[in-house]
Amino acid sequence: MAAILLFIPRWLLGVIVMLVAAVVTLAVYRWFTRRLIRLAGRFSPFLQTLLQRGQGPASAFVLIFALGAALPAARFSYPTTIAVGRGLLVAFILVVGWTAAIALDIAVTIYLRRFRTDVDDNLLARKHVTQMRILQRVGKTLLAIVTIAAALMTFAAVRQYGVSLLASAGAAGIILGLSARPVLGNLLAGIQIAITQPIRVEDQVVVEGETGWIETITSTYVVVRIWDLRRMIVPLTSFIEKPFQNWTYESAEQIGPILLHVDRRVPVDRVRQKLKEILHESKLWDGKVSGLQVTDILDDKIELRALVSARTPGQTWDLRCEVREKLLGFMQTEFLDAPPPAPGEIAGPAGPSLGAEQPAGNERMALADGRSNPAPRH
Repeated sequence: MAAILLFIPRWLLGVIVMLVAAVVTLAVYRWFTRRLIRLAGRFSPFLQTLLQRGQGPASAFVLIFALGAALPAARFSYPTTIAVGRGLLVAFILVVGWTAAIALDIAVTIYLRRFRTDVDDNLLARKHVTQMRILQRVGKTLLAIVTIAAALMTFAAVRQYGVSLLASAGAAGIILGLSARPVLGNLLAGIQIAITQPIRVEDQVVVEGETGWIETITSTYVVVRIWDLRRMIVPLTSFIEKPFQNWTYESAEQIGPILLHVDRRVPVDRVRQKLKEILHESKLWDGKVSGLQVTDILDDKIELRALVSARTPGQTWDLRCEVREKLLGFMQTEFLDAPPPAPGEIAGPAGPSLGAEQPAGNERMALADGRSNPAPRH
């Protein structure tokens, strides 16, 4: 055996020693973690998921320590030992950054477990989700910068270059700052949005004339899910520098108008009473806002405006459609004996006509995420 070892190069023996140490250590670690994860799954599936997410950096740490412990036994030449040791140090720094990023993700996940956005009253949950997601992305960006900088600083040549660059490159720094201004501006805008929260995840907004919902907030841009399932990508700075509408800023509750142009002989009290009956029978009405008023008198018609409210914008739109349809059916049934209406009109009592509703603004309706949603333009 000794004779065989004499014919094997010294560097190859060192590689074999380090590989054996790494394989044995990883095998023992994997055996232990598999049983630990299986045991955690009996008590908490969530804890099991967290342990599985941490397997990657933990395995890297074990491998680095095993190689570092086996390095003296490998008996490489001095320059090779120094190079391998520096490589392990760089790897250790990168794994520390990786571990910190995963720890940040786990901390955010644990914090947000108590908040649900799939309920009607989700304003508080959307506030926390938005704030934590933005801070999470900003934190991971800073972690990446610090980790890479720390890894580069382990090399003497890079350290000297960095010191000389900071000492003598004022003009270059200004140019670099100007070129990076959009990125830095969006990053700072993200921090400002996380603190002040003019928008939150699943807020309903009107941006650039389009109605949609805030789907994702990254460190540089926002994804707005438009009512027809298109996606609009908007820079973060746009929500700081330009005006926009946020329909769910304080609450998801919303009041919806229903405009009716009817003949002036239509009995308003009977229409108002029917509106109350329709709302009390509807499951969408939240019981807060209900009213019918005469808002204008035209040449041969009057304008009636009904106000209704619901818990969410989508329910408000559905409730408006339901009320409009049932009021139409009520008038058609109540005044069935009226003469035929003129083109574009609906029969009213004894000849009066009920014109089609003129919306307050351009309105569109689409099916988004399985629910009927409004897209009014105000």
